[in-house]
Amino acid sequence: MAKRDYYEVLGIGRNADAGAIKSAYRKLAMKHHPDKNPGNQKSESLFKEATEAYEILKDDEKRAAYDQFGHAAFEGGSGSQGQGSGFGGFSGNFSDIFDEFFGDVMGGGSQRKQNRGADLRYDLDVSLEEAFSGLQKEIPVTTAVKCDGCQGSGVSKGGRVSNCSTCGGRGRVRVQQGFFAVERECNSCNGEGQIISDPCKSCRGNGVENKTKKLSVNVPPGVDNGTRIRLSGEGEAGPRGSGSGDLYIFIQVRLHNIFTREGKDIYCQVPVDMASAALGGNLEVPTIDGGRLKINYDPGTQSGKRFRLRGKGMPGLRGTSRGDAYVETLVETPVNLTKRQKEILKEFSLEGNSKGPQTDSFSEKLKKFWNRN
Repeated sequence: MAKRDYYEVLGIGRNADAGAIKSAYRKLAMKHHPDKNPGNQKSESLFKEATEAYEILKDDEKRAAYDQFGHAAFEGGSGSQGQGSGFGGFSGNFSDIFDEFFGDVMGGGSQRKQNRGADLRYDLDVSLEEAFSGLQKEIPVTTAVKCDGCQGSGVSKGGRVSNCSTCGGRGRVRVQQGFFAVERECNSCNGEGQIISDPCKSCRGNGVENKTKKLSVNVPPGVDNGTRIRLSGEGEAGPRGSGSGDLYIFIQVRLHNIFTREGKDIYCQVPVDMASAALGGNLEVPTIDGGRLKINYDPGTQSGKRFRLRGKGMPGLRGTSRGDAYVETLVETPVNLTKRQKEILKEFSLEGNSKGPQTDSFSEKLKKFWNRN
């Protein structure tokens, strides 16, 4: 079967620069790497093909020869010098090429596996008052913790740990595949690099066991929905003494029966009876800190009249200034009137000038609408 064009293999044009070549190979290598596709012969073949193409095109001298002579420039055989052309065939070590890109991410392919414990999430409901003042909250968390029986080592008393004889304690083995040397996780020790002769019976050699622990969480004033609090090292414990993950507390503030919240500002609707709204008066309104304030309102106050209470809202996180509180009037129409009350209202209506400013304004708008033609 004829070899595919190297540029076609990487999906790039013949004028691609070094950055484009490197980026194209990186994507293909990550997609088709044998460790990510165990037993998949097609992926393995595509991976080898991409690596071979990259080895040639990344080298200016080899690329120039390929551009002039094609695959014929490297027909001298794998790993040897081609006669006449001065260019060897593809002789790059896969591990070196792959580590060039992914050494930091994949551990360089030569380090034993270090399984840090998983991060955990805990959703914590708090009241609006608690979000205002902050609180110290104790929460139960069921997770993997260090085994008490072996102190996280995974080894029973009298047992011992030795380096894996298959991988020499590296946790990875090198497998020759054609002219490629591919590193994979060692099956004998599951990538740990070590073998336990007598595993702990409590944790079966894992070094961790499930338990419920109680943690104290400091919820600062000003938290809102979605506020995240991180407890470092309080997630799942890693196996055999490796690092623990983190615990993330996500705050959910419960709805309040009086106040609504928008950022640092809070809002409160206060009902006012129709007669009081017409005559004017004062209101006693609540504040989020549990206090009370009096507000005076003018005669003829309408629904939706808003009063601003500066600095009476929620505190900001990290000690920033408080928001404002807004009190909005809600004028109520009376129901279940007595006979006498109905008579008084009829007399009031007949007196004239009983309409409010909105009624007069709306009447004018209707006249203009109906008379527009």
